[in-house]
Amino acid sequence: MAAMTSEGSSIDPAKPSIARVYDYLLGGKDNYAVDREIGDVFKRDLPGSVAIAYANRAALTRAVGQIAKTTGIRQFIDLGSGLPTADNVHQVAQRHAPESRVVYVDTDDQVLVHGRALLEDNDRTRVIGVDVRDPEGIRSHPATREIIDFERPVAVILSAILHHVNDEEDPAGIVRHWRDHVPSGSYFFISHFRSGDNPETEEAEKVLQRTFGRGRWRTDAEIAALLDGLEILDPGIVPAPLWRPDETDNPWSGGEGRELTVWEHLIVAGLARKGHR
Repeated sequence: MAAMTSEGSSIDPAKPSIARVYDYLLGGKDNYAVDREIGDVFKRDLPGSVAIAYANRAALTRAVGQIAKTTGIRQFIDLGSGLPTADNVHQVAQRHAPESRVVYVDTDDQVLVHGRALLEDNDRTRVIGVDVRDPEGIRSHPATREIIDFERPVAVILSAILHHVNDEEDPAGIVRHWRDHVPSGSYFFISHFRSGDNPETEEAEKVLQRTFGRGRWRTDAEIAALLDGLEILDPGIVPAPLWRPDETDNPWSGGEGRELTVWEHLIVAGLARKGHR
């Protein structure tokens, strides 16, 4: 999850941040009382919802690892990256391919401060403050151009960000812009809140919309449509715990061998590839 405040604004501890609420749900320390108040709504009134955050993070870790291990892609753009936590994209990618380069994109001021401090000594990473709804601004940013070669395939990471883009803000257009401006062979990872047509979905959506004015649960068909023109790879768009689970998976993320909770069905993940056209 990632907030979309304007770049240059100061950190306001009295105003909740999507990134900091997510940090709190994951057990992080980079949050304020106002963030914990929102997070506690999920913990108290929507028990089990914390599993969404863990399942999403575990699927992202698996996806980045598989891209780094099984493809020649060595450059990643993480859109709406959120606050640094365990196994960030650059850590996973560079663990398998040390030459991997990563651009983190967010506009939450605390994300930018923490991210730049964390990555100060890593010359293969950059952190930029550009809105995810401005893909060309991200692509043409000097820091992006400094380490990303758009003549070579790129992994575009859309982890838990497009559900914070409302319909009228054209989330499909964001993906389409990246699809049209990266080479064939590029990969796209997406995770997204999935509409369960149940009280849990409706209540969680209300909390986010009431607090942040955004947070859109979409159907399977709507999520697949965001990846129009891309080849969706096996196993398709599925609940995040079921997306290529392995024996090292975080226990929160579920996987094979047990029944998923209603909450674990409410976050899906998928990997797609841009083919030759």
